[in-house]
This record gives sequence, C-alpha cells and structure tokens, in this order.
Amino acid sequence: MSGADGVEFFAGEQLVLCNDERLQLRAVIAIDDTTLGPGLGGVRCVSYPSERAAITEARRLAAAMTLKNASAQLPYGGAKSVIIAPPSWADRAAAMRRFGEFVMRAGGAYLPGVDMGTTTGDLAVIGEAGAEVSCSDEDPSPWTALGVAAAVRAAVAHVDGREDLDGVRVLIQGAGHVGAALAADLAADGARIAVADVDGERAAAVAAAVGGSTVAPADVIGVQCDVFAPCAVARVVDAKTLPALRCRMIVPASNDTLSATGDAERLAARGITYVPDFIANAGGVIHIHALRAGHDHERLRADIARIGGRVRELLDEADRTHETPLTVAALRVKRMLAGQRQGTDARYDREVLHT
Repeated sequence: MSGADGVEFFAGEQLVLCNDERLQLRAVIAIDDTTLGPGLGGVRCVSYPSERAAITEARRLAAAMTLKNASAQLPYGGAKSVIIAPPSWADRAAAMRRFGEFVMRAGGAYLPGVDMGTTTGDLAVIGEAGAEVSCSDEDPSPWTALGVAAAVRAAVAHVDGREDLDGVRVLIQGAGHVGAALAADLAADGARIAVADVDGERAAAVAAAVGGSTVAPADVIGVQCDVFAPCAVARVVDAKTLPALRCRMIVPASNDTLSATGDAERLAARGITYVPDFIANAGGVIHIHALRAGHDHERLRADIARIGGRVRELLDEADRTHETPLTVAALRVKRMLAGQRQGTDARYDREVLHT
C-alpha cells in the first residue's frame, strides 16, 4: 500500500511517527527487517521539505541498512530514524532525550547510532532515556573511511588489474570526518586526490594536507577522474547527473547514492563500475559491532579489510552473470534472509553472523 506520492507505508516491518509539540520534536523511526537481529541504523537530523519526504527517506535508508548489515555478515537487521530539524531548537538536549523515550517504546527492536546531523553527544543524551544506543562514545567515521579505502583498492584492482594506487585520480565529494580520513588513506598509497565541499576552507585544508587539489561543488559531476567517492549528500546519481559523469568507478562513503535502482543499469551501460554504497561504507557498522562484542582493534581492522574481498568477489560475480553489482548484492541478501527465516543458512554461516 502506498500514498498518492508513492510512499510505501507497509514496505518494512514497522513505521513509528513521533511527535512532541512542546519540544518541537517530529521524528520517524523505520524498522525495515529484524530477521538477523535488532535493526541497527543511525539517527539523521536534518530539515525536510515535507513530513512525507522525511518518511520516504527513513524508509529508503532503513531498507539500505538491512542490505548493509546483512552483507557485512553482522547480527543486526535494518532500521533508520530521521528527526525533522526545526529552524532552531528551544532545547535540543530535551528533544533528544524525548526521542530516546520513543526509541524505548520499540522494545529493543531499534538500535540507534550517529548519522548526518547528529553527534556522539546526541546519542549519549538519547541513551539517558534508557534506550540502548551505539556511537555514544566513539565516532565510527574513521572506520567507515577505512572500509571505503579497501573498497576503492578492490575496485581499481578489478577494473585496471593493478594492486597499487599510484597516480589513480580520486575525487572526494565531502571533506568531513569520513572524506578527510579517506583522502589521507588513499593519498598515502599514491592516489591523486581532488576534494570538493560546500565549505571551501575545509576542502582546501583537506586537499593541502594530502597534496591534492580542490574542485568547486557545482563542478563535481563533470570532473574527469578514475574514482568518484561521494562522502556527503545522498542520491548524487540521478537522471540529470548520470549522463555528465566522467569517472570510471563510483565507490561511495555516503548512503543512498543512487536516486533509483535503475541507475545501476544505466551506469553499467556507460561502462562505469558502481560499488554499492552499503557494501563500501560498512566499516562504521562493523566498528559498532566490534564495540558491542568486545573485539580489539586488530580484529576490527581485519574485519573491515574484508570489505575489499567482498567487493572483488561481488564485481567478479557481476561480470560472470552479466548483472549489475547492485543486483548481485541485493539477491545475496534476499537469499540469506530467506534462508534464515526458513531455519537454514543459505550461503552464509550462521556462526559467523552471531560472533
């Protein structure tokens, strides 16, 4: 069932609308699938053009988290929440604490974390209401960047048949925590980095630190490069931008990179290799699981390094089957969840999922 604007209200397991007029709090919790465990996904706090737009984004991002957590072989389902940010908060902390109360009502089905517009401090406040939260002590951004770097190396190895990054041109859109860490990692391996950000000073600082260059935000899509790494806003690839892309590979750190699933086929038709965002940027959720499971940094780094292996395997299978990497990855998760529901293990080892 969907509304007049196409919002699939019953596409996932649970959709919760939260409202507290006194605290200016309006939020959406979308729990997509809990087959593998509680829905793990961040709390996004940004402004939206409408309440329906907020619901739509929560649903889309929750579904993407199901794909991400399952693909990373983690014992979590997919969920996401969005808080509709008012022009200014009367009491942000009180609103976050109240949101934590709404999370508590989910009975443990939703495990929130940091996302665009929220901080580790916000998550700590959300947890004060009694809700179990992640990312309240450590920012997962550096680990997300580490995984994206592994995905970039794997994509370059697949496309160009080389194990180094010397001279590989990487365009990073977004110079925040993830983008800055990614730039440093790839530059250390010899990649030529270009950085774009709406904050020109931040872009210049990141570029200078890695001996790179800057690109005006309005010019990003038309910049010629080997690897395009979106690290900021969602849905940067759409019907308008896709024909203007001048990259050979897209390896995203940001979520929800494609405006529509059909964009994956259109990228393939142009000869652009697309690594699904939920595969490339899974380092953050792997870090969250490591904290919850008590893994040390050595194991954490090894687990995140496996993203590179998954990317290679995925791209190889896409070549063999003549499907897009997105289709191959989504079908893998579909089989995995079906097997788990039926009490069998499909192609994944249940012991791996729950350690």
